[in-house]
Amino acid sequence: MKKILVAAVALAVAFGVLGCKKKSAASSEEKAQKVYTMQIGHAQPVDNPRHISLEAFKKIVEEKTNGGIKVELYPAGQLGTEKEMLEQTCSGVIQGFRGGQFDFLPKLLIFSLPFLTENSDEITRLMSSDFAKEVCKDSQKDGAIILGLGDAGGYRQFSNGKHPIKKPSDLVGLKMRTNGMDTIDKTFKALGASTVSVPYNDLYMALKTGVADGQENPWVNVTGMKFYEVQKYFTAINYQFHPDPFYVNLEWFNSLPADYQQIIRDATDESFKINNQKIAEMQNGALETIKKNAEVYELTPAEREEFKKAVEVVYDQYLAEGRLTQKELDTMRAIVAGK
Repeated sequence: MKKILVAAVALAVAFGVLGCKKKSAASSEEKAQKVYTMQIGHAQPVDNPRHISLEAFKKIVEEKTNGGIKVELYPAGQLGTEKEMLEQTCSGVIQGFRGGQFDFLPKLLIFSLPFLTENSDEITRLMSSDFAKEVCKDSQKDGAIILGLGDAGGYRQFSNGKHPIKKPSDLVGLKMRTNGMDTIDKTFKALGASTVSVPYNDLYMALKTGVADGQENPWVNVTGMKFYEVQKYFTAINYQFHPDPFYVNLEWFNSLPADYQQIIRDATDESFKINNQKIAEMQNGALETIKKNAEVYELTPAEREEFKKAVEVVYDQYLAEGRLTQKELDTMRAIVAGK
């Protein structure tokens, strides 16, 4: 099914119906004669905050442009893996992708360093900062513009099928799934676990068959994908959040009339507000569902401090590898602190 959808989209590009190839904004006369199609892919199910917020984006864009832009949403990995959808966006096969895929802009990984923030207000402050906007500019060299950053689902928690995780040593010997993100990999290895990379839409079966012993995801993702059916032990640790970039094909975006570009920018901002609101609304309900189906251990403040100390080495590694400067780290911490 994925191959058929991708092939259909690619054929549409070949026949020139996906948008103007010009790099400058279209004139008002062209706009009046043209309907632009904006196809957006993502990996989450339709009841996830990401999809709900993209439905709001679709409604705003189509209404504000009086149907001048038609938005088509492809949820749940219909167009492929997150990496494949990002590649499709950069090449112009589709026009947009939302999700935590950072292969073309690894600098975004600095926002996912463990225990960087403590609450949703700090996340919002960091994601909407001038510093974050500056980091995002580099994506344009690969053909995609990032129109906004949000929270990909709330703070991420640990789970596994072997035993409760209450202290760092409880991860020793476990095979923990990563999505290929370096910060997740480094964090688990700092805690003594081994890692295995599994695409998000394949994770349920990987946990069920023992390809991975455990994983990390926000509560809303766990319930959306029903990971509690194949994981017995969960730990509320709030160790990391993932930025949620909205990638849009740069050439397609530049082909739009200027007022259409602004409508899309405004709709992006509004959709991320709805995304964050839905995460806040859904987290408690998701946690209650998990508690009915699995064991959930809530770390004490002292236990959480043990984890924070154990992963300080990840910051040292990022500084030593040149992925992060001390000035950038200080800037992020100042933004998070509201200074």
